[in-house]
Amino acid sequence: MRSRKSSTKVPEQACLPWQPPGLLAGVDEAGRGPLAGPVVAAAVILDDLNPIAGLADSKKLTPARREKLYDEIRAKALCCSIAEASVEEIDQLNILQATLLAMRRAVLGLRLKPVMVLVDGNRLPTLGIQAEAIVKGDALVPSISAASILAKVHRDRWCEQVHAEYPQYGFAGHKGYGTALHLSALREHGACVYHRRTFAPVAETLQSA
Repeated sequence: MRSRKSSTKVPEQACLPWQPPGLLAGVDEAGRGPLAGPVVAAAVILDDLNPIAGLADSKKLTPARREKLYDEIRAKALCCSIAEASVEEIDQLNILQATLLAMRRAVLGLRLKPVMVLVDGNRLPTLGIQAEAIVKGDALVPSISAASILAKVHRDRWCEQVHAEYPQYGFAGHKGYGTALHLSALREHGACVYHRRTFAPVAETLQSA
């Protein structure tokens, strides 16, 4: 009997017919949901003459694959930029506004100025450049995929560094997300300087302390 092919469809990279002539930058972020650390954004302008195989939503890739692609993107892209909004800015502005701020910083940090910016999601940072928000853009647009990988690897590396400073919280494993292990460590040790005070689990820990 013939084997039946899987009906699962893999999203294809988008070809945008409305793209204006000139350089195109993709933008994405990492770290909106965690209870600690900065939110990170990246902006990438890829080189059409030097393509990178295997670009995809960073969440769909293994850590080893992300690390390999991170180095390849940095080597082959026309230019790229990684920026952050700090824990203090997150607590002051709220996570959405801090994320948009990090995205704006990433775009402004590009060595080359794009004519068009494509941003993952449904919200746009304030930019003096034509921009478009694309839902699930990290799976559809190569430059956004590249940006998602840079942002994710950068933030994961930050978590590993902080783990060495505060091993009791387990940052290297949960990457700052509110896992059972992280919440247990919060209850036992309280919040450290990198925790987001306005996020409910952290605020509740501070109140109970």
